Amino acid sequence: MDVQTVIELLQHGNQLKRTARTGWAQRGIAVAESVADHSYGVVFTALVLAQLVEAPLNLADVLAMATVHDLAEALTSDIPAPAWRFLPPDIKIGSERRAMEIIVGETTVAGSLLEWWEQLQAAATPEARLVKDADKLEQLLQALTYEMQTGNRQLAEFWAVPHSFYFPQTQALCDELRRRREAGG
Repeated sequence: MDVQTVIELLQHGNQLKRTARTGWAQRGIAVAESVADHSYGVVFTALVLAQLVEAPLNLADVLAMATVHDLAEALTSDIPAPAWRFLPPDIKIGSERRAMEIIVGETTVAGSLLEWWEQLQAAATPEARLVKDADKLEQLLQALTYEMQTGNRQLAEFWAVPHSFYFPQTQALCDELRRRREAGG
């Protein structure tokens, strides 16, 4: 084990605690969550969803993918989805892949971290699809929470697009979040 490279890897993960989710700040949320806050939300959401779906899942893979899903943002920062549409196609995934390669470097865990991250990007396994669902659902839960706490309705764009999920259980939860929003909380 190369202690120096492991420390550098851990520092990248730690950076997520200080990396703001800029999409919220751009929409008037004064004290927006960090990427680490969001990542914890995705991990917890994935853990709950894994108990609800009928597909056989490797829970360790689910939790690992959820944990590393936004690790690249330690270097790229959080660039909100609307901004990516002004950039060339595939630039987001390419930038994040390069950031992941730099972050994991030559550590002994590099292969598995990259493998989980790549598996998530491909959404080729039930575990990856569940984490994709958890990522979207957690963002909607956070949007509703901010709207209820602050009265900020600048978050309507998060609800304006139809959300499709891989698992019907996630869709049912999304539908309930929409219902609660429409009912005023």
